Amino acid sequence: MIAEAREHRVSAEDVELAVVEAGDPTRPTLLFLHGYPDSKEVWEPVMDRLAARYHVVAYDVRGAGLSTAPEPRADSYRLDRLEDDLLVVLDALAPYGPVHLIGHDWGSVQGWEFATSPRLRGGLASFTSVSGPCLDHFGLWAADRLREPSAARLRQLLGQGLRSWYVYALHTPRLPEALWRGPLGRRWPALRRAMERLPAADDRSRATLPEDAANGAWLYRANVRERMRRPRTDRVATVPVQLIVPTRDPYLSPHLYDDLDRWAPVLRRRTVDAGHWLPLTRPDRLADWISEFVDAVLSGSVPSVSPDGPPAVRSGPH
Repeated sequence: MIAEAREHRVSAEDVELAVVEAGDPTRPTLLFLHGYPDSKEVWEPVMDRLAARYHVVAYDVRGAGLSTAPEPRADSYRLDRLEDDLLVVLDALAPYGPVHLIGHDWGSVQGWEFATSPRLRGGLASFTSVSGPCLDHFGLWAADRLREPSAARLRQLLGQGLRSWYVYALHTPRLPEALWRGPLGRRWPALRRAMERLPAADDRSRATLPEDAANGAWLYRANVRERMRRPRTDRVATVPVQLIVPTRDPYLSPHLYDDLDRWAPVLRRRTVDAGHWLPLTRPDRLADWISEFVDAVLSGSVPSVSPDGPPAVRSGPH
């Protein structure tokens, strides 16, 4: 649990969102978005390390954790509905200026949507992406490799296709829900601890996990196929982006981000020898990198994104 955390309920159009905050609200706000099948608790180790210096906020996305679930259909989980939820949270918990967004897994997928959205221009100050691509960028990356194939590029495409096996499975009607509410939901915490070599004390799975995962299958059904088939070419980040890539992520190839400077005019790229769940396995390093990047943005040493699109700002592996 985050020290001196404050819990809130925020009403969106069709759901109530469970929000937690800590730290001084007049300080720069860091807003954390969790992934699938997690809840906001996955960010606790990082938020606890940053709450003394910043105002830290996280919330359970619709259908997860202590937030309520909408109707189980695609329209309820589209990215534009998730953007509406974010705007409600910002209005309630971040009244003092633009926020620094940090996303992991599906939280990072959402973060890319928000960091490239005209609706949020001026509301965000920076974006840190951990283990989650923009779906439009993913679709364009795949299309480029089919349009101009080479042996290396086709291997990259095939490799990512194999890593994405679970995406195809989640599109199956009713089966994912049955598995998550049954044996997979019961065994998932132990499976993740084994994959990430986590002690039980460091796992942040909630008792709501089986239902959260069943609900969250609609995130994939509502968004992935549409964006992969018809990716938008105008999804350029309007804020500085820090990309953190774990090299041993079993779900996402590092090659997926090879062309990212086309879509992030101000980009800082970092790599780390780790698996998928960095918020749990590398909270110290992640907190340090987030703090360093946020402070650099605030000081101006990382430039803002101009409407004309400045040259990409790149840093090597760390």
